[in-house]
Amino acid sequence: MKKNFSLIALALLLCCVLLFSINYNKFFAANNNTILAGTAKVKITPEVPLPMSGYSGRKELSEGVHDDLFIRVIAFSDGVSKAVIVSADLIGIPLSLWEECTKRLEREIGIPPDNILLCATHTHGGPTPASGYDSPSPEAISYTNDTKEKLISTVKNAFNNLKPALIGSGKGECKMNMNRRARNARGGISLGKNPYGPCDNEVGVVRIDDEYGRPFCIFITWACHATVMGPGNLQITADWPGASVRFVEKEFDNNVIAVVTAGSSGNIDPIYRVRPSFKSSIGEAEIVGIILGEEVVRVAKDIKTFPYSSISGSQRVINFPAKKREESLQPERYQPGETIYVRLSALKIGNIVFAGTSGGLFNQIAVKVKEISPYKYTYVMDKCNGGYSGYIVTDDSYQEGGYEANSSRIKPDAGAEKAVIENLIEMINRL
Repeated sequence: MKKNFSLIALALLLCCVLLFSINYNKFFAANNNTILAGTAKVKITPEVPLPMSGYSGRKELSEGVHDDLFIRVIAFSDGVSKAVIVSADLIGIPLSLWEECTKRLEREIGIPPDNILLCATHTHGGPTPASGYDSPSPEAISYTNDTKEKLISTVKNAFNNLKPALIGSGKGECKMNMNRRARNARGGISLGKNPYGPCDNEVGVVRIDDEYGRPFCIFITWACHATVMGPGNLQITADWPGASVRFVEKEFDNNVIAVVTAGSSGNIDPIYRVRPSFKSSIGEAEIVGIILGEEVVRVAKDIKTFPYSSISGSQRVINFPAKKREESLQPERYQPGETIYVRLSALKIGNIVFAGTSGGLFNQIAVKVKEISPYKYTYVMDKCNGGYSGYIVTDDSYQEGGYEANSSRIKPDAGAEKAVIENLIEMINRL
């Protein structure tokens, strides 16, 4: 009898402690002007062979695992509003998956849709989500459904881990990326390496500490396609994003969760793109991740963190007249396509802005947004919120031609470059 009474008393005590902790966090945030933050991650590596994303010519199923795929989450709360940043090691987050996850996050956790950023690292070494097929296999459907449930549960776990947070940001530089729009002998533009082309080497870093100044989360953004492993690779891999977070987490003695995005990298590739012929004992993707990770660690250790007090977010959809994907950019040969919808997102945590586009954004457009933004720490990510809108290119690239301009589903005279910049700046100014 005494034993049972002791167990009941212990259970009641644990419940009281849990309730007090939750209420304390909410009280702390609301009355001390301090944002709470929490983080969590979950493995989403497929357990069976699946079709792989990123290269239309690669028809084989995956063969084994080079490194694991993850969903990584940062949750925020100021005691009144909630927000979340999610990074998934996927080629993209299909519109249907984004819609369902956003609705559930609002309904089950109370996160306003405007405060949700669901981003993909755009790894070309992961499986194709079921909505990427005309007739998906049962295995692909099962994987996509499982990934969706893991995303929801991991966001919940991150909110269960909320604690008073000190936040700061810094910038570094990594030159392992390069413009990929290279001149060819025919006078046109091909996929290649162009050291003379515009390329943003900036590394954005956000460090989140607990109230005692101990780091527990590092956010990383760097503009670069996750294509080191190339189309010949059949192993599941997160490519350089996976290598970078593994390095950073190890350098912080695995006391942090690192969350990475591939910035705005529509026309930016790693300098070791598509597996060079030379061999390395570490691997080319690992090298890119390590060199980036070293810069992230250097910047993160110099960041000063402070209590922040405000969360605000905004989203809007803009649309453009479309063309079908074709080799010719001559206006008289355009075939009209369906209207293209691009979702723009902006989330402000304290004085740090995270902006996103649902398409593959050219790096120059993101740089212009960062230059105009009134906030020093403004980071722009693509493949964010609502599927994949195709390439969003600069106006002059239509004149040059090349893969991205030819593949873009937005008509050249639609004014997409100006519209994206002006709308994002207006949204940021209103936060």
